[in-house]
Amino acid sequence: MDIHEYQAKEIISEYGVRIAEGGLAHSPEEAVQRAREIGGDVWVVKAQIHSGARGKAGGIKKCSSHAEVEAFTQEVLGKTLITKQTGPAGKVCSRVYVEAATDIAREMYFCILVDRSAERIVMVGCAEGGMEIEELAQTNPEKIKRIYIEPAVGLQDFQARKMAFALGIENSHLNHAIKTIKGCYRAVRDLDASMLEINPLVFTRKGELIAIDAKMNFDANALFRRHRIFELRDKSQIDPREVAAADHDLSYIGLDGDIGCMINGAGLAMATMDMIKLAGGEPANFLDVGGGASADRTEKAFRLVLADKGVKAMLVNIFAGINRCDWIAEGVVHAVRNIDMKVPLIVRLSGTNVEAGRRIITESGLPIIMAETLADAAEKAVKARNEVVARESRGNT
Repeated sequence: MDIHEYQAKEIISEYGVRIAEGGLAHSPEEAVQRAREIGGDVWVVKAQIHSGARGKAGGIKKCSSHAEVEAFTQEVLGKTLITKQTGPAGKVCSRVYVEAATDIAREMYFCILVDRSAERIVMVGCAEGGMEIEELAQTNPEKIKRIYIEPAVGLQDFQARKMAFALGIENSHLNHAIKTIKGCYRAVRDLDASMLEINPLVFTRKGELIAIDAKMNFDANALFRRHRIFELRDKSQIDPREVAAADHDLSYIGLDGDIGCMINGAGLAMATMDMIKLAGGEPANFLDVGGGASADRTEKAFRLVLADKGVKAMLVNIFAGINRCDWIAEGVVHAVRNIDMKVPLIVRLSGTNVEAGRRIITESGLPIIMAETLADAAEKAVKARNEVVARESRGNT
């Protein structure tokens, strides 16, 4: 789960990381009021969306008057910002963060994240920070320092010092830097965060170490014990289909294709999407209904998949182990009758009571296309999709 910059800054400031004074605004008038409260004569107004590279997308501006603050806030609120991370759909800005401008002497990059392949936490740092860190990682990877932390032991002082030196911190500022690094680690550890990124972490001309930007995301499986973090979720920044799926305890991820998928088991779902691509199609989603595919749960899954108006065909691929094919078949028939499907439906069942399940679907009299194997199901789904597209093309000519 991602959170906004202003939320991440509030969290890390509680762990001893210094941030610039700032405030949240939902309107141009409120943004001006935040600037007045902060004081000074230069402010930075930042669009709050779940994405990096907001500056390149026109979402950040340095303002030297209240009129500029008001005008830019008016411009960016309600605007869809498109970055490399948002994809072509972009994300809509509904709030801005106004903070005091910082007199930057030097920028650095610092990040703590969970490295699942190494089964450890890794600190990543670079003496050069800013928006071009991704390019630097490709062109000069030797400039990026990685230090692995054993979770059972935790961050050691010598590791924090080692990272501080890698960031180019001078001895006179070493204690402050170590405090900042250890504070970041505690935030990650205490809150079940999977990543904390500060880019840039800067030295001011007064010798202060300040986090100018901050990004955090959290392990969704741990949110049940992190109620405060769960409450920070901004549903407007999430695909509404994913929100609806989470509310019904379904695993859903929207994709760019047009063949809808309903599958039980993440591994089978990945294999099914691969087979669709091999057959020449593109999956519209990843949807794992899990082991308890009851009639009600199946109908909710159907509605979720078909909420994507770009879906041209739907494939149901179920392997019944703990579950039973006849139960699932009853759920599919129930869902199709209630929803009045307009797109072709391909169903492949395998496992416990498979013959009974196939018989229920056949005897339902519904126009459901049955498939024997995964490859057969994928080919029939692609064929049905192509026929739909061809009919639509003829209808438009």
